[in-house]
Amino acid sequence: MSFAQQTTSPNKPNRRRRGIERFFAIVAVVNFCLVLFDYSYIPWRDFYFHTVPSFTQRYDFFKGIEPHRETERYLAQVNALKQKAEQTGLQSQETESLLQELRFLSNEMIEDNPFAEANKSGSLAKIKNQIRARMNQESAHRAFDLFWSTQHLSQENLQQEMSFFNTQLRPLMETNYYRDISTNGKFVDKFWLIDLPFVILFSCEFIVRTLAISRKYPDLNWLQAMLRRWFDLLLLLPFWRWLRIIPLTVRLYQSELVDLEPLREQINHDVVINFAEEITEIVGIRIIDQAQDALKRGDVANWVLNPNSRRPYININNTNEVQAIATRLLDLSIHQVLPKMQPDIEALVQHMVVNSLNQSPLYRQIQNVPGMRRLPDQLTEKLATDISHSAYSTMSTFLQDPVVLQLSNQLVENFIQALQVELQKQQNVQELQSLVIDLLEEIKINYVKGIATEGVEKLWEESYQIRKIAQQ
Repeated sequence: MSFAQQTTSPNKPNRRRRGIERFFAIVAVVNFCLVLFDYSYIPWRDFYFHTVPSFTQRYDFFKGIEPHRETERYLAQVNALKQKAEQTGLQSQETESLLQELRFLSNEMIEDNPFAEANKSGSLAKIKNQIRARMNQESAHRAFDLFWSTQHLSQENLQQEMSFFNTQLRPLMETNYYRDISTNGKFVDKFWLIDLPFVILFSCEFIVRTLAISRKYPDLNWLQAMLRRWFDLLLLLPFWRWLRIIPLTVRLYQSELVDLEPLREQINHDVVINFAEEITEIVGIRIIDQAQDALKRGDVANWVLNPNSRRPYININNTNEVQAIATRLLDLSIHQVLPKMQPDIEALVQHMVVNSLNQSPLYRQIQNVPGMRRLPDQLTEKLATDISHSAYSTMSTFLQDPVVLQLSNQLVENFIQALQVELQKQQNVQELQSLVIDLLEEIKINYVKGIATEGVEKLWEESYQIRKIAQQ
């Protein structure tokens, strides 16, 4: 196998996997578009009916929609009237019979309101307004009676009135429908017949993904492996289909068909900014309130003054870390830091000695003796050097002297015991508790005020810059 084959072959599974992810993402897009169309069909059926009537007639089957018998009968009578009037004229007995039937159906339509079942009572209101305006009548019953009369539909006005009916009233009646109701009391909805192939496809994909996850992570059981892709279950629900926007968004993002990174960052920003300030305030205030309650109950004083009441401290390495840290810092200060600072210490000591000697009359007289002017300066330099060296040697020796360490520990213990004795006095305890509680209250007020003034926008920006640097 060549080097080129070795370097390109590992990418083939990735390309194949990416291709499969994009295929299912596209299928999810198609499915969600169908779901949106189904949700919009009933509210926008009038638009679909006038735009693509043949398609609407076919899709009505999936929503259990049928033409309403009363409005269909009405329109059939109008068509029969037009055909009969063209054949025999308006003065024939058949035409008069049709006009009488239309007057009856018009009054029946106004009284029964066949548009109510489809929640289209507004269409009936428009029909009544149109006919009243056409016939200049206040009553819709009277307007229809006059409209469907031989006197009004004279031979020269027939085409004009039929044109008015066909353009203004017929479209409103044609969009009326009757919708079947199933045994559960809800409207018939057979969209599941369209959705079923997608659900089967997504179910098979979900099973394969779950199997792959369980093999990749043997410690996970079947349920835990399924929950790793919990959002894909929304693609299988026969209800709340609008929730499929969640797995659709995830699939588009993971397949890189759509760059949703800016949207994700903006959503994270909005969520963090909206909730972080309140959460930070609540957490901070809660911590301070608990500290104040502990002080008021005397828990802190009892913990400080009664060492026997404290919980046992778990020591994992049989070492007093606090003492070890203090000893190490002291050792570094004496053996590493002080030697580097010795010239500065000598200069400081010499300055202090000179200032002290300048206040002595004897020192000033020695400076006035001929040949002795440089002697005081030499003595002070020698004295400063001896003092600094002596102090450094003394501290180095004390640090290694076990007696000094024992006395130092004893001094600290005696200091703590003496402090505990003073703190056990009720007056001191109450005064200190009151001061600390007031201090915590001031901290709480200023803490909330600082968050309200500055907000968390600055913290978000710092966090964003840190993540950006880490990604680079």
